[in-house]
Amino acid sequence: MKTATATKPTKPAKETPLNRQYNQVKAKYPGALLLFRVGDFYETFGEDAIKASKILGITLTKRNNGGANEELAGFPHHALDTHLPKLVRAGERVAICDQLEDPAQAKGIVRRGVTELVTPGVSFNDNVLDTRRNNYLAAVHFGKSDDQFGIAFLDISTGEFLASQGNSAYIDKLLQSFNPSEVLYCKRNRAEFGGLFGDKFHTYTLEDWAFTYDFGYNFLKQHFQTTSLKGFGIEGLPDGIIAAGVILHYLNETEHKDLQHIQRITRLEEDRYVWLDRFTIRNLELVAAQQEGGVPLIQILDQTVTPMGARLLRKWLNLPLKEKALIEERLNMVDLLHQDDELLEIMVGHLKQIGDLERLVSKVAVRRINPRELLQLKRSLQHVLPIKELLITALSQKPESPSLKKYADQLNPVSFLIDRIEAELRDDPPTLSNQGNMIRSGVNPELDELHKIAYSGKDYLLQLQDREIQRTGISSLKIAYNKVFGYYLEVTNAHKNRVPDDWIRKQTLVNAERYITPELKEYEDKILNAEEQIFSIESRMFSEMVMAAGEYVAAIQQNARVLSVLDVLASFAHIALKNRYVRPEITESKVLNIKDGRHPVIEQQLPPGEPYIPNDVYLDDETQQIVIITGPNMAGKSALLRQTALIVLMAQSGSFVPASSAEIGLVDKIFTRVGASDNLSRGESTFMVEMTETASILNNLSERSLVLMDEIGRGTSTYDGVSIAWAITEYLHNHSDCRPKTLFATHYHELNDLANDNPRIKNYNVAVKEMGNKVIFLRKLQEGGSEHSFGIHVAQMAGMPGSVVNRAGQILKQLEASHIREANKEKISMAGPSQEQEIALKIFEAGDPKAEALKEKLRAIDVNRLTPIEALLKLNELAKLVE
Repeated sequence: MKTATATKPTKPAKETPLNRQYNQVKAKYPGALLLFRVGDFYETFGEDAIKASKILGITLTKRNNGGANEELAGFPHHALDTHLPKLVRAGERVAICDQLEDPAQAKGIVRRGVTELVTPGVSFNDNVLDTRRNNYLAAVHFGKSDDQFGIAFLDISTGEFLASQGNSAYIDKLLQSFNPSEVLYCKRNRAEFGGLFGDKFHTYTLEDWAFTYDFGYNFLKQHFQTTSLKGFGIEGLPDGIIAAGVILHYLNETEHKDLQHIQRITRLEEDRYVWLDRFTIRNLELVAAQQEGGVPLIQILDQTVTPMGARLLRKWLNLPLKEKALIEERLNMVDLLHQDDELLEIMVGHLKQIGDLERLVSKVAVRRINPRELLQLKRSLQHVLPIKELLITALSQKPESPSLKKYADQLNPVSFLIDRIEAELRDDPPTLSNQGNMIRSGVNPELDELHKIAYSGKDYLLQLQDREIQRTGISSLKIAYNKVFGYYLEVTNAHKNRVPDDWIRKQTLVNAERYITPELKEYEDKILNAEEQIFSIESRMFSEMVMAAGEYVAAIQQNARVLSVLDVLASFAHIALKNRYVRPEITESKVLNIKDGRHPVIEQQLPPGEPYIPNDVYLDDETQQIVIITGPNMAGKSALLRQTALIVLMAQSGSFVPASSAEIGLVDKIFTRVGASDNLSRGESTFMVEMTETASILNNLSERSLVLMDEIGRGTSTYDGVSIAWAITEYLHNHSDCRPKTLFATHYHELNDLANDNPRIKNYNVAVKEMGNKVIFLRKLQEGGSEHSFGIHVAQMAGMPGSVVNRAGQILKQLEASHIREANKEKISMAGPSQEQEIALKIFEAGDPKAEALKEKLRAIDVNRLTPIEALLKLNELAKLVE
């Protein structure tokens, strides 16, 4: 965790005017790394220089500053877009201090000021942002009551603003789901924050006074220009209001005061979405793989063609719905697109032409958009009307699809704005808005006249050059321009004797002379004055266009929201067609019935021609609440667990699913405990992490929970593990308040006995086939428990040295023999001496293939006089003789 702290700059022994200016700017932005523009370079000094050199890999030097050596590191100003993202991703808050006037016209030291403060969570810079994911700034408020917190999220690049409150587990889940780039919290809660939410976030701490209700409430009212917050549905979230107020305060402090695009704040309702704790989000690999080179679910499902759609899909997967009507609304639209290939193809064709409307219109609101981006905004908006008309046409053919009307009604073509930009902005404008060449001809008569003067004036200069060549006979004569002398006539020394008397010499070079004439100066004044006026008028007209676009911010944001939904639903339809998914049946029952279910990720990674083996899964709360799945390693138990959860999650996100059919009784919580992982940095072993995650599951169960447990208890001794797994299974079966649907994969075959006494527990196994010394994994779930784990076979397949595999086989047989002897102890004690010896011999022969060589030693043993411990010692002695 990188926590920013505010430190005052150290003054050098003797201040120069530049040092003084630098220190004044630095003092206004404590804790920020200051990029100070000096000529053509951005320079950093002192501690900032040391940081920058390490992060950027640039040279660190020193300069003598008033008798003291000070570190210095810099880079060319044109490399800002390359270096700024590296600094921000390293967790630095970067203040960009630019020259605010032309150095050539400045009197004394050039005036400078911070034009942007970029932090990990606050940026409009396209090189810092990832177009396909949100860049959230979060604030967490520690409430007055125990385990009560407020939280808010803002993506300043899109204007999305969210608030909520709840206990630490809920806040932790939201932080995991939204994965903010920067988190704000109160200084006095530094220790508690790390203990509760970990150290993986870039954080910044603020003073106590910012975390007060009145301050936050009034700040929000002032921003939204409302008399209360009731209209946003957050009036009853006092801790959430405090967190949201802190975010607006932080933006104000970081010089982000143009926030017209933040037009609403939305309440995140805990009860509206399926509960996925941070362990489940990680274990199911929804949006990020746990292992390097792994493939998360979103990589399979994301066929979106707009940046807004990609960001929305990520949110939907992290926040699946649990309201049947809303899920059905999404599925209905996916179904319609799935059945109508032509509608899907035409819609996606238009969506592909749409840029990042959310971020473009945000730049309009904060006056940061450039001419090329405004052109991109226009071209994107030109596809809104065709999509609206497409939906209306589809509605006329399918009147039973109300979603078509809903989306069509919400789209605003903003034709007036499109027409204005089309009429005024050139088709190939420059990136910068202060260099002219942006406005079309015929828009402004004064501008047209100035264009005529500027360009015809240049034509006149060419005519003047030709005329003077004919007059003087100097064929190499040329008219040129520079910023110091303006336009001039240049003559090489070989021809300077031909120069007319009315030419005025301005500069002598080694090989040439430069001259001006009164006529040349007159046209220079006209041209330069015309160009200056052109730049001024075009800049003004462009600003007016941006202001006009600002009137449509809300409408364009609404368009962006609708288009992002259509993009995600079209992506679901496309994937369903491509991967043979079916529409799930969403019910209010507590039945989960999946036929021929497949893992959406694994099936796409199989070698060509190799089919994925599908499986059925049935769970309910009456007859088959808990399914215990046994079987060997690598047989597919973990994949079966994960695919069940992913199918449910996909269905409740509005997607079709990989199965032949799926009845999904609404699930409100999904818990997974899959795999093992250490957290040694926090002093937690694999088993501790396993027990922590399991405890979280057992303490948060509900009537509609889906619980997936894989190899619980494997992190400790066998008997401890079996006992824990047994007790957990009984707890889930006998819970007094609920009957959570559970899949329990285990190597502990002893758990199969639970089905004898617990009516809602059923045993299944993943089938294998033994062929000689080999095991073939059939990956098919079948009724009944398994008796073997085939761990040694798996070790052999993994490439374990042969000597280790053979020795493991010997030890396994010895341990099994010991187990058989204990099991037959009572039977042996009831038999006669010769019977005892015969049984012991058979036991030994079962445990060691070389028993023939040791029969004589075995026959010499008086079994009646051996205690169990002595028998084990004797067996160990015989085993050593075999070695």
